[in-house]
Amino acid sequence: MPLAVPDRALDDGVGSVIHLLTLICIFVLVIVIAMVATRWIVNYQKGASNAANIEVVETYRLTANKYVQIVRIGEKYLAIAIGKDEVNFLTEISPDDLQFKAENTGAMPDFAGLLSKFKNTLGEKGKNDR
Repeated sequence: MPLAVPDRALDDGVGSVIHLLTLICIFVLVIVIAMVATRWIVNYQKGASNAANIEVVETYRLTANKYVQIVRIGEKYLAIAIGKDEVNFLTEISPDDLQFKAENTGAMPDFAGLLSKFKNTLGEKGKNDR
């Protein structure tokens, strides 16, 4: 005699699968909305911080919360001291006295190259351990 499966049991199984798929879709939707919002905020802040007349050229950390910065404001270069609650003017610096490093292109390193280098390092380390 075959086992009879009540219709209600089938409905509960199908309902559970539909419920699970609905939850997964909502989760994916929330993740997509979070990604879009994050990208929008980054682009908004990037646009807001593109001041053409003010630029921090270099920062040197003296202690945990004290820094010396060289700042370009317009065509002038200024040295300022920054503490926890204060900013002090030190001196104006001639552009001829500054040494500028080559511009960083901002290009991301090649991930495949870094990964192969890491694998080679691990492989050599494993051979040395044997």
